[in-house]
Amino acid sequence: MKKLLSLPPNVVESFHDITGLSRTEYFCTSDPINQKLGSGGGTIWLLQDTFTAEDSTNNFSEWLSQEKRILLHAGGQSRRLAAYAPSGKVLTPVPVFRWARGQRIDQTLLDMQLPLYETIMKKAPKSLHTLIASGDVFLRATQPLQTIPEADVVCYGLWATPEQISHHGVFMMNRENPTALDFMLQKPSTEKQAELMQTHFALMDIGVWLLSDKAVDALRKKCVGKDADINTYDLYSEFGCALGTHPSQPDADLENLSVAILPLPGGEFYHFGTAPELLTSTISLQNLVKDQRFIIQKGVKRQTSVFTQNCLLENRPTKENEYIWIENSKLSAGWELSRHNIVTGVPQNNWQVKLKDSECIDVVPVGEKAYALRVYGYNDPSRGALDKDDTIYLGQSFKEWAAARHLPLRDFGAQDDIQAARLFPVSESLEELEQLLHFILTGEGDSMLFLRSPRLSADELSVRANLYRLFEQRREIQLQNCQTMACNWRRSVFYQVNLKDMAQKYADAQLPLPSLLSTEDPLMVRMHDAMFRSETLRHLGQKEGAELFSNQAFGLLREGLTGEALRCKVMPCRTTCDDQIVWGRSSARIDLAGGWTDTPPYSLMEGGNVVNIAIEMNGQQPLQVYVKPCKEPVIICRSIDLGAMERIETYDELRQYNKVGSPFSIPKAALTLCGFLPGFGTEEYPTLRQQLEAFGCGIELTLLSAIPAGSGLGTSSILAATVLGTLSDFCGLNWDKNEIGNRTLILEQLLTTGGGWQDQYGGILGGVKLLQTQAGFFQNAVARYLPATIFTAPENRACHLLYYTGVTRTAKNILTEIVRGMFLNDTHSLSLLSEMKQHALSLSESLQMGDLERYGLLVRKTWEQNKALDAGTNPEIIEELCRRIDDYSLGYKLPGAGGGGFMYIVAKDPTAALRIREELSQHPLASNARFVEMSISERGLQISRS
Repeated sequence: MKKLLSLPPNVVESFHDITGLSRTEYFCTSDPINQKLGSGGGTIWLLQDTFTAEDSTNNFSEWLSQEKRILLHAGGQSRRLAAYAPSGKVLTPVPVFRWARGQRIDQTLLDMQLPLYETIMKKAPKSLHTLIASGDVFLRATQPLQTIPEADVVCYGLWATPEQISHHGVFMMNRENPTALDFMLQKPSTEKQAELMQTHFALMDIGVWLLSDKAVDALRKKCVGKDADINTYDLYSEFGCALGTHPSQPDADLENLSVAILPLPGGEFYHFGTAPELLTSTISLQNLVKDQRFIIQKGVKRQTSVFTQNCLLENRPTKENEYIWIENSKLSAGWELSRHNIVTGVPQNNWQVKLKDSECIDVVPVGEKAYALRVYGYNDPSRGALDKDDTIYLGQSFKEWAAARHLPLRDFGAQDDIQAARLFPVSESLEELEQLLHFILTGEGDSMLFLRSPRLSADELSVRANLYRLFEQRREIQLQNCQTMACNWRRSVFYQVNLKDMAQKYADAQLPLPSLLSTEDPLMVRMHDAMFRSETLRHLGQKEGAELFSNQAFGLLREGLTGEALRCKVMPCRTTCDDQIVWGRSSARIDLAGGWTDTPPYSLMEGGNVVNIAIEMNGQQPLQVYVKPCKEPVIICRSIDLGAMERIETYDELRQYNKVGSPFSIPKAALTLCGFLPGFGTEEYPTLRQQLEAFGCGIELTLLSAIPAGSGLGTSSILAATVLGTLSDFCGLNWDKNEIGNRTLILEQLLTTGGGWQDQYGGILGGVKLLQTQAGFFQNAVARYLPATIFTAPENRACHLLYYTGVTRTAKNILTEIVRGMFLNDTHSLSLLSEMKQHALSLSESLQMGDLERYGLLVRKTWEQNKALDAGTNPEIIEELCRRIDDYSLGYKLPGAGGGGFMYIVAKDPTAALRIREELSQHPLASNARFVEMSISERGLQISRS
């Protein structure tokens, strides 16, 4: 998905170098110099410039239809946010939210904006190829996006107060048809709104517009003149006001365009267009979460409106400081701040500076050595002619400011617009800059120094700024900050940021790793720390150290999860007669949505949501366990399907449950958790033989798994749960299904295979259910049972197919890399997992509604999410299978980690299901590929005695 950015000219030249963003994925241009195009003309200019740059052999219309594109307009002068005018508002650094995990320490407004726009475009119909948005706005959708309808123009809006609406464009929808635009207005008064509210709904325009190719073509015709020049044309006040059933500004050229208006679900709107908004929006975002249980950064921030990032301060802000923004600056002990101060770009100095309320400073590198000094007022509009009384500079009339310093207006060059006035002095001397700063702020000092200094206007400064120097200074300070944050991790965001990105920064800059944490420090922090060290060493090519710390992270995870079992020791007691057999059997499971959100450490940090179903295969529960007494005080394990047997006579033999390749790792670990190994039982014995003699018998345990290995149906976890449940009955432990599920999670940690909780809960709890856990080490899943109508109704039953592909894949290696991303707070992984967690709720809703079509499409989305998290989920042979069945399917997925095993298919209808059966039966994927009859198991884990 291509991103097209309209940026200031100087930023275009250096954008890819200073950001490191892909030239293939991002295209940058600027509007023609000295020509105002408007948002509509600017959109067409941006599209045509991209088309020309890509040297397409097609015509424009054909090129337009080839892929989806996001257009961000961020090329304005930034008059009221002077601090980031030279680098463009989209590159404004945004502090890490104290309640968020996985954000990059150097994130920008652009990083924050794009995920929502990408989600919208992925969800949009294929006919909508172009999304247009503003570069100085950050939007959040706190609820899932609704279905996007087919229309030529789709616009998102927000419910807002009449006062807010009076400053923006507004979509007016007739109350009887609330998704269709009746007409659009620009900044209607509250009185006008009150008149219209009797018959209309009003949604504030937030600048997110999706256009079909037909709509782009119509816009292009309005913008391009006869000589192929682009005219000034506004997307919102002209194009938008010509749309709708009863447009406010009718235009015959646009009357055939269909329009849909959508409220952004749970929408939040944060403007970064002015200096005050920079602070107020950041404050609002930082304080979105007030529940202290979900605020990751510990401690109380004394000044909630003070933001310091990428800076070195000798004087910390005081409680008197409010609305302060310090970024990319080195402030010595001589600096004093007050209120409403923004300080950016200041290099190393020994200045004595005392800023009054609303005084702001931006120091901008110019050329190879010089700096430009921009001093401005917090609320300055930066508009108007120099000789006008209402032209404000530093909060007062510009005429008054200049007169107080004996500066003739003619010495500032262009006088019709303060933006073009040469107001900002340039010098290579920091001492001179300090003198100039005092003169500008107080009028004290040598006016001749100011007059003889080279000076730039705001427009010239944006063109001549050396962005390479600006960004290098920011990077240098940031690296120093990272080390300080690591040392001060208890009160900083260090371990909640994207540690994968942080490790890369440490490795690239050859930074020394932080001091080792203490064993007394929180376990979760120690896990993050160990994997951060592993990732850093991996980048440095130190494989041995990287593996050591990686193993340490996984070991700490095991310690946390097994700690509960070690604290809650058990006492196994024989409950059977000599001739009795305890028989346990469980269903398999298919995960439908939310898989991976059940996996530690993600589920420990965020909790998980999974929808899965328990299934019988060919009418049988496929996982079975038999336990009976053995006269000899030993443990005998047998596997019917593997044809293997092992005799265990010592604790050492039992302790080898994590031995690679052992067919009896699961029963050994299960016996351990049942108290047959020192440390796990309330009583300890010198030998296993003596413990079994005290128990009253030996134990003979037989396993049967009637499912091929690597099936993806949760076989190993459910088998482990079945063993635990059967042994619990045999040993009188009285564990319920929740306890069995939780102890299975611990068992898998003992085996070092890892894994989540949804497999075992999916098999031992029958039926269709939404399984949920809260954050924390005790992952006790709550099951919310869902109707099975979609599966059992006669008209639906044939649509559900289970096909064994004959392709297998071991989950452990897949699991290790994905879990590594969780430990490292990888932004991509955490974002996907959060989406998966929410997606599980959407799919559960489709089951409650009994909507087969929606359900099938959501299963398809689950598969897309799994592939996005791990590309190896979908090897070429599986991709070929998907192509063969796609036309007949609503959705399909490989259960579990993916890559092979079984494929679950939701056919469009019974006839389509028959076509799929015919296709795959006549041309099987492998020699052992086959269909298996599946049915919902309402029984789950069953245990009985002979």
